[in-house]
Amino acid sequence: MSIHYFCRHCSAKVGMIEETTHNTEQLGFHHLTSDERKEFIHYHSNGDLVVKTICEDCQEALERNPDYHQYETFIQ
Repeated sequence: MSIHYFCRHCSAKVGMIEETTHNTEQLGFHHLTSDERKEFIHYHSNGDLVVKTICEDCQEALERNPDYHQYETFIQ
């Protein structure tokens, strides 16, 4: 199982962990509510995980423009 991280705002690939045997506590997923898990973690049919996160560029944009928090996608 590999884990692929993508920005939830701009869809940029943030990173990947190949062939992991980490559990949810080691990955920090246990800190998420069940609704957050449904929103941010998706399983592929091959067993890989896709995790929505935030990239550095989008994080900087949100810090500079707090009103962007109201938008799902704000980078054109």
